[in-house]
Amino acid sequence: MSDKDFVKEYLNDFSALIKPDDQTIKKIIEVKDLLARTKKNGTKIMIFGNGGSAAIASHFSVDLTKNGNIRCVNFNESDLITCFSNDYGFEKWVEKAVDFYADKGDVLILISSSGKSPNMLNACKAAKVKKISTIITFTGHEKNNPLSKLGDVNFWIDSKAYNFVENIHQVWLLTIVDLIIGKREYLPK
Repeated sequence: MSDKDFVKEYLNDFSALIKPDDQTIKKIIEVKDLLARTKKNGTKIMIFGNGGSAAIASHFSVDLTKNGNIRCVNFNESDLITCFSNDYGFEKWVEKAVDFYADKGDVLILISSSGKSPNMLNACKAAKVKKISTIITFTGHEKNNPLSKLGDVNFWIDSKAYNFVENIHQVWLLTIVDLIIGKREYLPK
């Protein structure tokens, strides 16, 4: 396959995946409403991801806080991750962050392309103990993956291609931010 054909097929496949269906649109609006209630209730959003998904979590957190005026935190500080990973194991570091920082009524957003990341699965269990109000998951790969079974609102991409899954997760999350703001183009505050 030529480079040109690869790029054309790649972008056509991506375009087909990102095309919204009614269920996705309904969930995006549902999450926008949930996040607005979180602000009204004086609680916060916590978001986590691994690797590229951690970068997506950071981007969403900053935009939601600064531009959407809704308190959102992510925990991508290397000292916190390595401390909790060293003391509790990598599979428990997100769980420990939830243990230490979550408050009753918070919203938890977990991003895992495979939906099988042990640290995200353990975070769900901790969130239920902490009485997190809602767990929102963003996954791909297999439809009935373990993480989506633990979430209250679940977004899923029918792809095993990490870059497709992660990029669509980012588009969906930033769509939620822009929906909260009420427009696509705005000047930074």
